[in-house]
Amino acid sequence: MDRRNFVVGSAAAAAALATRPSFAEDAYPSRPITFINPFPPGGAADVVGRPLAAVLEPLVKQPCIIETKAGAAGAVGAQFAANAKPDGYTLLIHITSISGFAEVDRLFGRTPKFTSADFIPIARLVADPCVFLVNDKQPYKTLKEFVEDAQKRPDQIIFSSSGLYGALHIPTALFMKAAGGLKLRHLPTNGGGPALTAVLGNNSQVLVSSVSAANAQIKAGKLRPLALFGAQRSKALPDVPTMKELGYNVEYYLWVGVFAPKGTPANVIAFWAQNLDKAAHSELFKTSMNNLGQDVEYLDQAAFAKFWADDAKRIEDAVRTIGRVEG
Repeated sequence: MDRRNFVVGSAAAAAALATRPSFAEDAYPSRPITFINPFPPGGAADVVGRPLAAVLEPLVKQPCIIETKAGAAGAVGAQFAANAKPDGYTLLIHITSISGFAEVDRLFGRTPKFTSADFIPIARLVADPCVFLVNDKQPYKTLKEFVEDAQKRPDQIIFSSSGLYGALHIPTALFMKAAGGLKLRHLPTNGGGPALTAVLGNNSQVLVSSVSAANAQIKAGKLRPLALFGAQRSKALPDVPTMKELGYNVEYYLWVGVFAPKGTPANVIAFWAQNLDKAAHSELFKTSMNNLGQDVEYLDQAAFAKFWADDAKRIEDAVRTIGRVEG
């Protein structure tokens, strides 16, 4: 081949390569996927996310890594994911509290660091009714006994939570309001796992938790469930009455969903929608969730987007009900 033909051929080849999609686009995913867990180990996002990642790996044929970025009741991890490159290699596993962060910022006169518009909801995996718990060092056998004692001792009984305005603070605050303005002391931590550790160590006496995160300690007798926040009794805790049965008009669920940063390509969202559906309905994942004391409550992308929009309004209302609380 003479030099002129080589130059012409090389230019044509370069032009053809320039017009083709990249290899990464052709072969997505071509490297490990990171799922951001915005809470310390032991919380709902963690106990749901890890079995999910294990089921996803053989489906997507890439490692699915759970990376913890905890802080500010889940806001730190959410902000990290919102600012991540929208290429499908960084996704977010988050819970109910993702809906309230922007409203908290507005409450304090701050510009929100991110809003729901910064995420694409892909799928909801579970919707776990919360449960009102006391540790085994407390005398209360019923919620009535607890309320009567708390009324006599305002600000003396301590409840732990996953952080100010977090997913475990909100239902506790709603219950305190429904119980006639009950006054409990708040011990905010940086996640559901540390909040659970606090109540087990009697640094707090009360915790509102998801059933799944607390079920092992309930079975071990270290935590005593007094009431459920669901509309119906839980199959995992059939003897525990609901708040509504006991006369308190409070209903609250801690759900776990998967999100992508806004701008993630539609084909990537479709890829994850398909594979999350398969993973969530696999026998392995369902068994993992049943072992935690809950059922899979899967919503596909369209249904989850509608649910999230409606639920966000309820969470924003709850944040406004709590009002400004300094750390």
